[in-house]
Amino acid sequence: MLAHEIRAKVAQGEVSPLEVAQVYLERIRSLDPSLGAFLTVNEGVLEEARSLDPSLPLAGLVVAVKDNIVTKGIPTTAGSRLLQGFVPPYEATAVARLKALGALVIGKTNLDEFGMGSSTEHSAFFPSRNPFDPTRVPGGSSGGSAVAVAADLAPLALGSDTGGSVRQPAAFCGIYGLKPTYGRVSRYGLIAYASSLDQIGPMARSVRDLALIMDAISGPDPLDATSLDLRPRFQEALAEPLPSLRLGVVREALSGNSPGVEEALRQALEVFRGLGLQVKEVSWPSLPLALNAYYILAPAEASSNLARYDGTLYGFRAEGEELWRVVEETRARFGLEVKRRILVGTFVLSSGYYEAYYGRAQAFRKRLKAEAQALFQEVDLLLLPTTPHPAFPLGGRPDPLAMYREDLYTVGANLAGLPALSFPAGFEDGLPVGLQLFAPWARDELLLQAALAFEEATDRAFLRAPLGEAL
Repeated sequence: MLAHEIRAKVAQGEVSPLEVAQVYLERIRSLDPSLGAFLTVNEGVLEEARSLDPSLPLAGLVVAVKDNIVTKGIPTTAGSRLLQGFVPPYEATAVARLKALGALVIGKTNLDEFGMGSSTEHSAFFPSRNPFDPTRVPGGSSGGSAVAVAADLAPLALGSDTGGSVRQPAAFCGIYGLKPTYGRVSRYGLIAYASSLDQIGPMARSVRDLALIMDAISGPDPLDATSLDLRPRFQEALAEPLPSLRLGVVREALSGNSPGVEEALRQALEVFRGLGLQVKEVSWPSLPLALNAYYILAPAEASSNLARYDGTLYGFRAEGEELWRVVEETRARFGLEVKRRILVGTFVLSSGYYEAYYGRAQAFRKRLKAEAQALFQEVDLLLLPTTPHPAFPLGGRPDPLAMYREDLYTVGANLAGLPALSFPAGFEDGLPVGLQLFAPWARDELLLQAALAFEEATDRAFLRAPLGEAL
């Protein structure tokens, strides 16, 4: 059962918040040992459900939260042994807003350590597995959240998207994943990886569910100076007719894709034409180079942000009397991929290479954004694959550069600050295929309007819960 359907049943008194929480908690206990979606399950959720006012707007909805989004009183590790056992004394704004409306946090989901990865294999604890095929990855870094929603261990989940970490796992797991406009959702309480790129985003099994959660978590936040003063109107927008739209298919994303992705793209274009959209091919010349810039800028910001983990304030602290030894041995607990990105970031920020790498990447970012703004004078939405192929096998990307290429089509939205939505659009050999839509800055609602029209036109043909539904 979808989130908005559960909410309707709770509002009508057909089921109680406690009964909903019980069903999902039992389902997690039964299925999650073989999937690895959760790092922590909130055992207090039943007590919270008992005392919940069923008239609250989101009463009865359980939400899984990526474990780099802090939750007061519930351990938050960011998938790292450096924060193992850390219990935050405060709540992320997005989580606090959900709870104020009656939603229940059922647990914290697995991720690549500090959000650095595209498969959830870089979690310090264990990998997550794709519910469509447990021998394959669910994507990353929000892989645990994607698994939780796809396997219906929770009807809704929060992830974070720095270079595609909501959209890529959404595509691999056959669900929806939204990367909002930068600043549309407060980053307060999101453990930083790359601050100018990070954005909390929701994952769900229907467009209406995305609208439900976005209306709850969006809006300005005095605790986040980068948050935007924009009123959320996602459910309101879905009640309006689909406007006349021009859809641009990005030429630079049309080659090198698997047969299933190409077929999904072909079928999607037929559907969108049938809905009355004007379709044309457009060029975004800098998109193929966006990956290069991203893997300079994101590690550079990470090398600064992760410097706070030195054993002196919070998290793990190594034993020792000399400060330099404590810091050195504390940071030794970083995983290999995190160390790799910190070293890259430190290098590109060093005095001899700053302009050659970081300065040029920032200039490229401005050009990429300018090209996107010019494109949106021609069209209203951009369409491209989320990934070039479906989910790959566990251990299938041992080369770090091959793993980085998983973000080929997603990083452009983060560098330009644009909203982007991955939606289920087909299957290849039984594995989900996702496509994504980009919209102009702050036009997030337009993405959901187009995706809802596609969902209804295809009669939800591409949405499946591979392990059945909880309710």
